[in-house]
Amino acid sequence: MTTYFIKNKSKNNSQQNGQNNRFQDLLVDEIEDKAEVEEGTDTEDSSICDSVNDKRQGGAGEVPMAKAEVNIPEHDTNNYPIYRTFDEMDLKDPLLRGIYSYGFEKPTAIQSKAIGPIIARADVIAQAQSGTGKTGAFSISTLQVIDTSPTKHIPACQALILAPVRELAEQTAKVVAAMGAQQGAIVACFTGKDESEYENKRKLQAGVHIVVGTPGRIQSLIEKGYLRTRNLKLLVIDEADEMLKIGFQPTLRAIIGELLVQCKCALFSATLPQEIFDTIRRFTTNPVKILIKKEEITLQGLKQYMVHLNFNEDNKLYCLDDLMMRLSPQQTIIFCNSRDRVDMLHQRLSRLGWVASMIHGVMEQKERFAAAREFRAGNSRVLVATDVLARGFDVQQVSLVINYDLPLDRENYIHRIGRAARMGRKGIAINFVFDNDMVRLRDLEHYYQTKIEFLPDDFDILNREMGV
Repeated sequence: MTTYFIKNKSKNNSQQNGQNNRFQDLLVDEIEDKAEVEEGTDTEDSSICDSVNDKRQGGAGEVPMAKAEVNIPEHDTNNYPIYRTFDEMDLKDPLLRGIYSYGFEKPTAIQSKAIGPIIARADVIAQAQSGTGKTGAFSISTLQVIDTSPTKHIPACQALILAPVRELAEQTAKVVAAMGAQQGAIVACFTGKDESEYENKRKLQAGVHIVVGTPGRIQSLIEKGYLRTRNLKLLVIDEADEMLKIGFQPTLRAIIGELLVQCKCALFSATLPQEIFDTIRRFTTNPVKILIKKEEITLQGLKQYMVHLNFNEDNKLYCLDDLMMRLSPQQTIIFCNSRDRVDMLHQRLSRLGWVASMIHGVMEQKERFAAAREFRAGNSRVLVATDVLARGFDVQQVSLVINYDLPLDRENYIHRIGRAARMGRKGIAINFVFDNDMVRLRDLEHYYQTKIEFLPDDFDILNREMGV
């Protein structure tokens, strides 16, 4: 396809001590590294996602990791059946009713492989592409593991689910609560500084079975004694690759350091870079690994394209405007690499007459939730965002993702484009690139063993690929 030029066109519109702790090496590391982590980061503000360099090369808050060769022993996965139906899993009847009421008909691949080991009380490391049911896998497992039988005592927290950003935590809590309603599961979500800590304390004292939250808030609740961990049976770490990055490690270590031996761990992510296994091996025991090869991660049902532009920022805007007029996606997410660029693009789209929402990490939580609700409801069909939205944001009507800026982090590429073509649906991803972006684009192709083609001139083909 030829490079884009400006065109004229018209538009139509600790309560525990460490004696029983399974993670002594983490606690020792925490003490040794204390001087290097005191500066910390406000993880629930998602500044890690929004910063374009984001401590990728180290810096304040970095925790040096062991350089030992990775060698994680694993259970023989043949010891666990691969289920073809939910009925075969021997789940509790109320949970089974909740699953079907939620709309699930049969397990996805990751659900058929991961639920069995988790409910059998094994540590699990699970990797599967975005949109394949990872949230369902650990939600069902968690609800099966907990005990919601009536008792005279106030329900104690039995499972903890951690997510890197507020939107993902809130979304996960809703899924778990919906599927667990018929078994009487009490689910609470704690995500950050816009919430009253007194209200958090009140909810916990009233009794909860499952807590979902972001690491910073959960660590605070544990340290103040509001969230007791002695009855925890399962820790789920969603988006594990992001959670085990340098910025999150001190907080995550502090949380893990409070867990007892009987608490099992399940880690889920679409990508699991080799370097994070150094950390994983410290708090898992003979984990069952459900991993897929990099070349299998790129999404089925999702076509990937590039538009090669002249090096002029205005060309990006005019190209975007032209594509949005010619294509007919149900909904579109446009990613930029910084908060300022999200603000800029949102303003320029508005001036061109497009109705668009925006989300980035500097916005107040209420503003972000309002923008997400507006987009989910279809009141706006275009959402401009930073990488704060790249993980776990599930709107099944999204059939087009545009990388207005090519991501600087390879792992974020697959998470971004995974917002389209969810659960077997169709979609396309379009990358805007200048000459100086081509090296990174080729690196993405090599890393994921995929091909990113030039955008074809036939827009009817593109609309069909989006299921239009």
